[in-house]
Amino acid sequence: MARIINLLLLVSLILPFGGCSTAPEEDPEAPDNAPEMQEAWTVGIYTGQSPFNLAPPEGLQNPVLTGTDVTDFNADIAAHPFLIHDDNQFYLFFTAKYGPDDAGGIGLAQSPDGFEWTYEKMVIKEPFVLSYPYVFAWQGEYYMIPECHTEDSLRLYRATEFPLEWTFEKELLSGESFISASVAFFQDTWWMFVSPEGNRTLRLFYASELTGDWAEHPMSPIIEENPDIARPAGRVMVYQGSLYRLGQDCAPTYGNQVHAFRVTEISPANYREEMIKAPVVRADSEGWNSKAMHHVDPRQLEDGTWIAAVDALGAISVN
Repeated sequence: MARIINLLLLVSLILPFGGCSTAPEEDPEAPDNAPEMQEAWTVGIYTGQSPFNLAPPEGLQNPVLTGTDVTDFNADIAAHPFLIHDDNQFYLFFTAKYGPDDAGGIGLAQSPDGFEWTYEKMVIKEPFVLSYPYVFAWQGEYYMIPECHTEDSLRLYRATEFPLEWTFEKELLSGESFISASVAFFQDTWWMFVSPEGNRTLRLFYASELTGDWAEHPMSPIIEENPDIARPAGRVMVYQGSLYRLGQDCAPTYGNQVHAFRVTEISPANYREEMIKAPVVRADSEGWNSKAMHHVDPRQLEDGTWIAAVDALGAISVN
């Protein structure tokens, strides 16, 4: 009988945390000093032996960055993190956003080791919303292609004083809405994966120069009517001689995991890819990443291991 009573007590403690409501239900038995929980998009760090075999590092408590860390803007969202490692310092550019007003820009945090982060400032702020700060190095300079989904253009920025000062360079594409543009230079050509509004389509563009004329690939859209794999989910990278792209799985729920795709053929005439079987990251059953994970930016370190900035939707403490 004692064993049965103990089991019933254990179940009564677990059940209040198993629901799927937008805001976690309050536990009437919780002590007065229990932390207040709230669901939000936040940023975490994963590590691993390859860019496709990642997990939370032992001893690190995720998330490492939240909207409440932003001190010069009223943000409740931190998402879409992109990593740069330069001169023994880690830089993290991310979407800082206030959800109810759909307002935001590009924030910056710094770290000496990639694990302990300090927020610096908003580095790009426009009259319209900016997000998904795709930052990369090219020919000794740093560039960024942030998403501005409320505008009918895709804008290129250049760092005039990295990492703090940025200037608008030019429009790369115009006339439509361009979501989560992700670029890479491969086989002497620039390639751009980008979605229109929604999560079901992926388009492909190419150019001979980053600032040159971008043309849509003859096979574009390369994905249609498939929310499982279409929307970009982070950096396009070259790994072991092959080009890889990351895609969000937005079915049955938005951004529940990220898949990797190896590009098996790419040219101005043809395009083919294959999915890596296991997801790169996926939502967990509880905690800071219990609802969704939809972005990964991996970087290889000098010792051959990998560090990645990821984002997630889940419950975090707000006090």
